[in-house]
Amino acid sequence: MDLREALRTTGAVRDFEDAPIPDRTVADILDTARFAPSGGNRQGWRVVVVGDPGVRRQLRDLYLEGWYEYLAQGAAGLVAWAPVTDREAERTAVAGAPALARRAAAGPGGFAENLDRAPVLLLVLADLRVLAAVDRDFDRYSFAGGASVYPFCWSILLAARQAGLAGVMTTMAIRSEPAVKALFGVPDPLAVAALVALGRPTRQPRHLTRRPVEEFTTLDRFDGPAFGT
Repeated sequence: MDLREALRTTGAVRDFEDAPIPDRTVADILDTARFAPSGGNRQGWRVVVVGDPGVRRQLRDLYLEGWYEYLAQGAAGLVAWAPVTDREAERTAVAGAPALARRAAAGPGGFAENLDRAPVLLLVLADLRVLAAVDRDFDRYSFAGGASVYPFCWSILLAARQAGLAGVMTTMAIRSEPAVKALFGVPDPLAVAALVALGRPTRQPRHLTRRPVEEFTTLDRFDGPAFGT
């Protein structure tokens, strides 16, 4: 597949066919993704392929705890857990999560409620000993360390796209990190970084919607003229 096409058509896919994905295919995807860049080439990721049906269901239940809090915040017009936000409004919104969970239980559910049925589930862990978090001691939310892990997750999605598959990277499992780590026997100082779901898409996105370059790029200064026009 042409690289430009892959970059422009690899969107987040959450609806999959029931067809199983061979272990060899998953291994080949990871074999390609391992060439993703990381700080100092330390490759501070670990991956757990989640296959056991009982463990998958437990992971789904842990995932849902954060999912309904996420939905409740969105319904209140908030960006869920934004580093800069109205914390009181956030607490009020999250209080409505149980009601959302009860309503969801009455229906067939979507991706989150059927997480355990995804053909492939990959739990991606980050080794906190090897992440170059250059903003670790700043008086703001630290995010730089993720640069050594999330390109690997993106490479998984690109490699899956090349293999005719699709998927999504989600960080929702981090909300239940202690329980997730206990479920999988993950030791400290590793942390939950993401969950990647893969499968054969029921529909492959072709036309993704993104802002044009001139809306997010300026010349020389933050308030400089738009670049890319």
